[in-house]
Amino acid sequence: MTQTIPSPFPLYGKDDAPEKSRPYLEQAEAAFGLIPNVERVMAAAPGLLAAYMTAWDQFDETTLTPAERQIVYQTANFENNCEYCLPWHTILAENSGLAPVDVEALRHAAPLSDPKQEALRVFTRDLLRTRGSVEPAALRAFLDAGYGEVQALEVVLGLGVKLMSNYTNAIAQTPLDEAAQHKAWKKPSLRG
Repeated sequence: MTQTIPSPFPLYGKDDAPEKSRPYLEQAEAAFGLIPNVERVMAAAPGLLAAYMTAWDQFDETTLTPAERQIVYQTANFENNCEYCLPWHTILAENSGLAPVDVEALRHAAPLSDPKQEALRVFTRDLLRTRGSVEPAALRAFLDAGYGEVQALEVVLGLGVKLMSNYTNAIAQTPLDEAAQHKAWKKPSLRG
C-alpha cells in the first residue's frame, strides 16, 4: 500500500511499485531484512533505483575495505546533511571493523584515529567541498597516505552512490525507518 510522507513522494512496496522497480525492492529486502524507505521512494523512478542498487553493489566490489567504504559514505552523508543516511550508515559502520571512537567521529566530522583512514576522510570531504576540483596537494596527501589512483576513482564511485541517496532524501524528506531510529542524527553546529 502506498503511504504518503510530508511531500508528494510516496513510499512504494513490492505490491504497488512500478513493475521495473519490484526486483530491486526484493533485492533490498533480501539484503536488509526490510525495504528501507530510501529504496521505497526511489521505486517511483525505476532507473534511479536500478542505478543506485547497481552502483552500491559495484562500490562493494572495490579495493576499499568495508571500513573505508563507510568512511566515504559517512563523510558524504555528513557533508550533504543527510539525516536519513547517516543513522543507517552508523549501523553499517559499527559492523565494518571501524573502531567505535571512529564511528562516532564520523557522526561529527571529527578526525579519525588512524592516519590513513583520516587521509581518506579528508580527501573525500575535499572532493565534496570543491565539487571534484581538489588542489593537487590534497590529492598528493591522499596518495602519500598509501592510497593509489584506483582508490581515488573508487571514492568518486562511492560519492556517486551517495549523491543519489542523499539528494533523494533531501527532496523527498524520506522518513527514517524504525530500525535506525536509535541512531537518529542532526548535523551538529560546527561553529565555535
